[in-house]
Amino acid sequence: MRFKSLKGIHDILPPDIHIWQHIEGTARDVFRSYGYREIRLPVIESTDLFIRSIGETSDIVEKEMYTFLDKGGRSVTLRPEGTASFVRAYIEHHLYNEPPPQRYYYMGPMFRYERPQAGRYRQFYQIGAEAMGVDDPRMDAELISLLSEILRTVGLEGLRFEITSIGCKVCRPAFREALKGFLSDKIGGFCADCQRRYDKNPLRILDCKVPQCIEMRKGSPHTIEFLCNGCREHFERLRSYLDLLHIPYTVNPELVRGLDYYTRTAFEVTTDLLGSQNAVAAGGRYDALVEEFGGPSTPGLGFAIGMERIVSLLKDGFKVAEVPELVICFVGDEAAERAFLLAQELRLKGLWVETGYGDASLKSQMRRANRLGARYTIVIGEDELRSGSVDLKDMGSGEKTTVSLDAEAIAGELRKGR
Repeated sequence: MRFKSLKGIHDILPPDIHIWQHIEGTARDVFRSYGYREIRLPVIESTDLFIRSIGETSDIVEKEMYTFLDKGGRSVTLRPEGTASFVRAYIEHHLYNEPPPQRYYYMGPMFRYERPQAGRYRQFYQIGAEAMGVDDPRMDAELISLLSEILRTVGLEGLRFEITSIGCKVCRPAFREALKGFLSDKIGGFCADCQRRYDKNPLRILDCKVPQCIEMRKGSPHTIEFLCNGCREHFERLRSYLDLLHIPYTVNPELVRGLDYYTRTAFEVTTDLLGSQNAVAAGGRYDALVEEFGGPSTPGLGFAIGMERIVSLLKDGFKVAEVPELVICFVGDEAAERAFLLAQELRLKGLWVETGYGDASLKSQMRRANRLGARYTIVIGEDELRSGSVDLKDMGSGEKTTVSLDAEAIAGELRKGR
C-alpha cells in the first residue's frame, strides 16, 4: 500500500523551503526592530474558544473547523486562526501585567476544512502579530507599517493596502438595523445560510462568497457610514498617521472581516496576481475580546500573513543560493578517513561541506558534486596526503588554487569566495 498526504495537505520541500526560510527569517528581523517577541501556541484548543471568539454563525465555525471529541469526551479543535489562542494565552499567563504595549508574534500551521484551490490548503501556515494594551490609532498605523515593512523586505511589490472601520458596540447596532432594512424585501433570494443569519447575525451576510448573494447585496449600507464620533475620530487619525508614514492605502468601505471579534480598524493587503484568492494578509482591532474571555478590559489588534500565497508570489523570481560550499572527494582508505575528519572540522567552522561514503569511485563522487551544485571541490589521494596540499577547484570557473590540506587554510579560501 502506498500512502499519500491527505487532500488539501501539502509537504514543503527544497527548493521551496528556502523561500519559506527567507520569509520567516526576514519577518523575525523586522519584528525584532519593532519590539515584538515570539510566542509559540498549541495547535489544538477547546472548541468553545473558537466558537466564542470567531462567532458561531461564521463560515469558519459552521463549516470549516476540524473539531472532534478526544478520549476524555471533550470537544477540541485544530486552530483555524491564531488570535483566539493568543488571547487565551495572554489571559492565562497574565501577560497584561507587563508594561503596555505588549507585542508578540507567532508562526505556524492553521487548519480549515475548505475546498482546496490555488493558495488555499486545509493545513496552511500563517505569520501572526498581536499588539495589546493601547487604543491609540498610532498603534494601528505602526502595526500596518510593520506589515508593510515585512512584505517589502521579503521582496513583494505592487500590493494594495485597503482599510476601513467597522465600528464598535456603540455604533454597530444602527448599522445592523440599516442593513436588515436594506435586505428585508430581498432576503428570500439569498442562500440558505444568509437567510438563517438574517436575524441572528446579518453582518455575516456581507461575508458570504455565494455569487448570487454577492450580486444581491450590492448597494447595501456600509459600516463606515454609521460610525459614532469616537470611531470616526479614531479612523481619521489612523489615516493621518498612515499619511505621515508615507504608507499608501485606499479606503474600502466594502471590506468585511470573516471573524466576529473585530472592532474599528480592519485592513487587508491584496494583489491582482493570485486570482480570486487575492488577499495575502489581513487584520484589525479587537478591543473587546480579552474582556469577553474573562480578562481585564484590554484593547488589542493584530494581523496574519498567508505564507503559501506569499511563497507563490516570490517563487518565480527567487534564486536558491543554498548549495554546498565544498565537496571533498577521495581516493583510497587513508584519504577517505582524512576527508571524513576534514569535513567535520570545516562544518564546525560553519561551512556546508559534503564528502563521499562507501566505496564510491572518484568519477561518481565528482558527478555527485555537480548534481549538488557545489561551489568548490577538492580531491584527496596519495599525492595530496604526502604533500600536505590540495587543489581547491572553483566549479563555476574551473580555476584551481593550491592550498594547505588544513581546515583553517581551506576555510579561509572558501570565505574569500563568498
